Amino acid sequence: MKIQERTGAGAGRSAVPAQPSVGDRLPTPPRERKPALAALAVLLILVGALGATMLVLQAGERVEVVKVTKTIQPGESVTDKDVTSVMVAKDASINYIEWHKLDTLKSLKARTTIYEGTVVIGDMFTDGSTLPAGKASVGLALKEGQFPKGVEPGDTVAAYRVGTTSSGSDSDDASTGTSSSGVLVDNARVNTVSEASDSTVSTGTLSLTLLVDQADAAALTQAASAGEVAIVRVPGN
Repeated sequence: MKIQERTGAGAGRSAVPAQPSVGDRLPTPPRERKPALAALAVLLILVGALGATMLVLQAGERVEVVKVTKTIQPGESVTDKDVTSVMVAKDASINYIEWHKLDTLKSLKARTTIYEGTVVIGDMFTDGSTLPAGKASVGLALKEGQFPKGVEPGDTVAAYRVGTTSSGSDSDDASTGTSSSGVLVDNARVNTVSEASDSTVSTGTLSLTLLVDQADAAALTQAASAGEVAIVRVPGN
């Protein structure tokens, strides 16, 4: 009888624990908003977009500048056939020589060797006389037969003493005509040629300057003053 009563008493109980009522729940904390971070993110996006736009605009702004098509030696000037024009991105930090300033550039001298394919900048040239250390510039006035056809600035040449000194004797001995031929300079650079267009003519004279070692300058100058110098092209052109 007692067992039945206990069973009946527990039959109305639920096995699931009772849930708290709505009024018993803890309040949810409000979400913290960070307007400063949102503003910073927007600012970074705008700065990035502006930077990308500036790069595109700079890449699209180009300028016509001078590029050498032939190696220019120290102390030499450029000519119309030594240069060409190329388009590059404009950059205020680089002192490009713009194409419209070519005439001014032709009056300047190279400070150092400027190799073929180099885009020219102003620091490569000077308006003063520039010679490499240990070098001298010697002027020559050559007659027909003393220079090769088509010689021009930048050519590599050898200079020879030519001519015969007579002993004044009527004898048939070899001493009646002593050859004074010999190599004066085995490797010189033609620096300038006056009236270069005349260098292709087989008659007349030609004035030019050679860049030589200082040790060779005295002998070359002496032979040049006597009109006893001839030049030939040698490997190195």
